[in-house]
Amino acid sequence: MKKIFVVSFISVGYFLNAQSLSNSPYATYGIGDVKYDNTIETASMGGISTAFISDFTSSFNFANPANNANFELTSIRLEATNENNYFKSNYQDTKSTKHSTYLSNIALAFPLSPKVKMGLSYQPYSSKSYNIVNSETAENGQTYYNTFKGSGTLNTAQVAVSYKINQQFSVGARANLYFGDLYDLNEFSTSNSEYINGYETKNRIKNFNFTLGTSYQNLNTRTDKKLTIGATATFGNTSNMTTDYTNSTYRYIDADGTKGSDTQIIEQKSKKTKNLIPLQASVGVGYGSENHWFVSGQLDYKKGEDISYFGKSFSFQDTYRISAGGWYLPNYNNFRNYFSRVIYRYGAFYERGNLNIDGNSINKFGISAGVMLPFKNSSITRMSGLEIGLEVGKRGTLKDNLINQNFINLRIGFNFADKWFRKTLYN
Repeated sequence: MKKIFVVSFISVGYFLNAQSLSNSPYATYGIGDVKYDNTIETASMGGISTAFISDFTSSFNFANPANNANFELTSIRLEATNENNYFKSNYQDTKSTKHSTYLSNIALAFPLSPKVKMGLSYQPYSSKSYNIVNSETAENGQTYYNTFKGSGTLNTAQVAVSYKINQQFSVGARANLYFGDLYDLNEFSTSNSEYINGYETKNRIKNFNFTLGTSYQNLNTRTDKKLTIGATATFGNTSNMTTDYTNSTYRYIDADGTKGSDTQIIEQKSKKTKNLIPLQASVGVGYGSENHWFVSGQLDYKKGEDISYFGKSFSFQDTYRISAGGWYLPNYNNFRNYFSRVIYRYGAFYERGNLNIDGNSINKFGISAGVMLPFKNSSITRMSGLEIGLEVGKRGTLKDNLINQNFINLRIGFNFADKWFRKTLYN
């Protein structure tokens, strides 16, 4: 049984690695459209996770690996995301839509001892999937075409370990491996020539860093009220990204994009980059009532970095994100009313993006909501169920002919939790 499960886990991971994710035209820059966090639990609460310690024994927190003091069961999570993006630009009054459904998270977590907990997860970190064509017709009737294409996914595999020092303090560490291939192509052509000038950028990425986390929680046993403070830092970047550039002139000889034998290479060069995933830090504060409600605020910071884009250095600015959210459980002991035992989640966020184009910061904000529908036989000490989350928001601007992006993201997944892989103490 264990071997079958391990093979299935690897097979699902292979499928995730082969996915093509839809995203924003802003993914043309750098390593693509970065997914903040693909877990339904976190995304449904606006992204709060740094000061979020689940009251229940079935939820493992990867974002802050210190926040797993209450985790006691073996947990398996399988989650999928449906992205719906609606784009608009004042340039030629352009409108477009993109939709994508993909496996966004698989995770396995289990306790090693009452104080030590461990988790494994696999997610897409960023992606490129765009095809943009700009055309202009000159006074002489000749049309000029600029085509931008991109594809590929950067995935992340994580291993997290938590240690509970005492009833108030916990620490944790997470190792992060990023890997994948990203591809960009810029083509220039004219209506009176069959030849195309193309500039290809191929990135082969292997990157490793680690996240350290700590948390403090004080529970007033008389009132069941609790205060939680958490912090994380991600650093130790050891990147191995190889970028190959090819500038060439060619023509396509069929509809599949096969290049002719008369292709002429103008320039080829290769470059290695080591500062791929920059320094990141987060701090959060939360307050709530045991097994009833919780609310938290969080501030995230990501240092800007420089990255090569079509052979030129492009600078990303520092990113700040403010999140607020929480959850509410009406009355888990009310077995006559199923919806009294449902966990309701809510949240909102504002993010100053890392892109600054023509003096315009490409910012993002949104609101989110979600529910955790427990299975019929699920108890408060063995919380398993169906997770549903919805996120609605906006990114970008219409200024200077840039693109405004409205999005609706629907997330659905399962969390299966039980006391697995444990030896009985009696016969």
